[in-house]
Amino acid sequence: MSLFIPADDGKGNVRAIASPKTHEVQHLSLDIARLALGQSHAGGTEGRELCIVILGGQLDVTAGDETFEGIGQRANVFGGAATAVYVPPGTSYQIRGSGEVGAEAALCYAASEDGADVTLIEPADVVARDVGAGNWRRSVQDVLAKVPARTLLLGETYNAPGNWSSYPPHKHDEDKPGQEVILEEIYHFRANPPGGFGVQCLYTEDQSLNEAMLVRDGDTVIIPRGYHPVAAAPGYEIYYLWFLAGPRRTMRPFDDPAHAWVKATEAMLK
Repeated sequence: MSLFIPADDGKGNVRAIASPKTHEVQHLSLDIARLALGQSHAGGTEGRELCIVILGGQLDVTAGDETFEGIGQRANVFGGAATAVYVPPGTSYQIRGSGEVGAEAALCYAASEDGADVTLIEPADVVARDVGAGNWRRSVQDVLAKVPARTLLLGETYNAPGNWSSYPPHKHDEDKPGQEVILEEIYHFRANPPGGFGVQCLYTEDQSLNEAMLVRDGDTVIIPRGYHPVAAAPGYEIYYLWFLAGPRRTMRPFDDPAHAWVKATEAMLK
């Protein structure tokens, strides 16, 4: 089963991108909703946490007893920090396109038995930091930094043209106390300008997995295991929405020992 999912044709209100029923994931699911003004989509989280990330435009969101109207402050993912809504398991929700043209949103699910309260996440709540140095410097924005979710970790990464991210290459597919935890992950990509591309590498130490995928605007990659660095082609900014889940909600990636030395040079380059 392919770990690469190409962009769709843009038709239809909601597209199911990946789930345990269709791809090599146990905990995660991703849908992309495109709702014109007045169009709506309703669902329920059942045994899953959900983060509704507005990629662009504005939404009205009702989740449980909470309603948030006209939320969303960016035209697209390159227009600033995200607005999102966290929804716990066992909660019904509805999203509706609002504003002038409606919205596009990512519906990011993680299997969970419980979670936090329904929470509106505004751009000021997103924790942004620059990571790396030199041509592996990138902006990482933690969308769920202030939400005590049970299993879901989620954020956005921006690669400047020609730069790398998820670098030095890291993985999170083994349970090594104090060094690494098991987390599967999904990346959803956008390019600026939209005709651009990046490269997603995915490999294991034994080379049983050894792939380099050209990723374009709207593509998705499943990361069940292995090291997974990303490069942006010169002239094009690459963005990806990332989210993870596993047995424990702990971010503890393990750097490829062959390339971990690169981190020691960061202080000199900054």
